[in-house]
Amino acid sequence: MSSISLPRKVFQGVAKRADMFRMFDRHAKRPDRFDGDQSATYAGEWFEIDETSYTYMLEILPPLWMRGPIFAMCEFMTGSVTSVFYAIHIDDAVRYFHTYCDLSDPNSVEAMRSAIVDRETRPVRAMSREERLEHIWSTTADDYRGYAGPRWPKPVQGHRTVMLYGGKEGTFLKLLDTLTDDEIAAKLPVHLRHLPTVLAA
Repeated sequence: MSSISLPRKVFQGVAKRADMFRMFDRHAKRPDRFDGDQSATYAGEWFEIDETSYTYMLEILPPLWMRGPIFAMCEFMTGSVTSVFYAIHIDDAVRYFHTYCDLSDPNSVEAMRSAIVDRETRPVRAMSREERLEHIWSTTADDYRGYAGPRWPKPVQGHRTVMLYGGKEGTFLKLLDTLTDDEIAAKLPVHLRHLPTVLAA
């Protein structure tokens, strides 16, 4: 079954090897991890890596296939979704990316490449609200992120949560998707807080 997940950038900046491995399964602790088709959870995610990480992943296992500077991993994350790595020439430099593509869709690899090029050739550095939330999720330690459990209202059970500091009230959990602009800014690193906002990534 082809995933309908749209390409989405999940980390701002260039991930080094430790960050890359941590983000390979950002959803490892979700409660329904082994239930049904999980393709939509992963397919469409992408982030930038460095050349060293790209080379390391190319050499660690024989690729499933290689087409010029693009290769797919032979180990699948779930169903027909696997890691695809790109070396892409953008603005007079070669940059490297990790993505999850659903190979049941023959257009997924090229569609992902096009989405990355479109996103990374924008004239102004900016982040959409969705990118800010995904970056927060990617960089928050497991002890401070999780999923709404049975104590939450049934419609939001299983949704992602993050820990916030409430001053005198102490810490509390909040649904990731409901963070206010001020809460998002507080969770982002300083160099990302004041980037302009775009409507879509």
